[in-house]
Amino acid sequence: MTGEAEETDGAWGLPEDLEAVREALISWYEDDHRAFPWRRTDDPYAILVSEVMSQQTQLGRVVEAWAEFVERWPTTAELAAADRADVVGFWTDHSLGYNNRAKYLHEAAAQIETTYDGEFPETPAELEELMGVGPYTANAVASFAFNAGDAVVDTNVKRVCHRAFDVPDDDTAFEEAANDLLPAGRSRVWNNAIMELGGVACGQTPRCDEAGCPWREWCGAYASGDFTAPDVPTQPSFEGSRRQFRGRVIGTLREYDELELDTLGHRIRVDYAPDGEYGRRWLEELLSDLEDDGLVEVGKRDGDTVARLRR
Repeated sequence: MTGEAEETDGAWGLPEDLEAVREALISWYEDDHRAFPWRRTDDPYAILVSEVMSQQTQLGRVVEAWAEFVERWPTTAELAAADRADVVGFWTDHSLGYNNRAKYLHEAAAQIETTYDGEFPETPAELEELMGVGPYTANAVASFAFNAGDAVVDTNVKRVCHRAFDVPDDDTAFEEAANDLLPAGRSRVWNNAIMELGGVACGQTPRCDEAGCPWREWCGAYASGDFTAPDVPTQPSFEGSRRQFRGRVIGTLREYDELELDTLGHRIRVDYAPDGEYGRRWLEELLSDLEDDGLVEVGKRDGDTVARLRR
């Protein structure tokens, strides 16, 4: 992939006139963008919920779940006071997958109430102290809630930087390039805009002209026709996945105080057979994972092994 070398400063192939590049993207974004509801708020709690829900979950499923979640538990105080089984059950009912995210979000709300006296931490470093919040989520919340983040680097941003400015497929290089592009003091609009560019105009199948990509005049891929992009992990199918059966276990145990393992097995899958491929050993491994995540408890009752939700 080649760009116009005479117009670059040699750093990742970024154009010399970065201000023009920045303003072109911000104007494009502000003229028209997808109206996700969490983009209309700077409430850090609502934004944290959206970021946690969006991890490895299609945004179409997140929109409805997010609205219902923040209506049911509109503050960290109310979420912290909720029964964890109810929070995990909500996650299961909405097929959000990876139920330990619900547990971590519940624990993060409790941290904010107890450790931070109900006041949300504002910097990426402080936000990373919250349960289940990694560097990406911390930076996203700092950016979108407080306009105080660094560049967000997700698969969309990597793809855009690689195609437009020939940034090598290397995490350090992507981070450096993304932060070089970021205009000072504008992380909220910038991070939204560059992720929108990757999601709308520069997807795996690019829509440069159709979406009116604002970077066409600087883009090496647009000039060369080579739209190679870094490998993007595909979302594994939810149907039949381990995530699906973890959710079924949680959903089933919500209906009962406890269940004997074979009874539980037959309730979560029609092909359960105690000695079969999807039998007792498979179920015990599934429950062991859920125990490690603090979501269920496995014990004995009248000589039988039983499972129950941890509360």
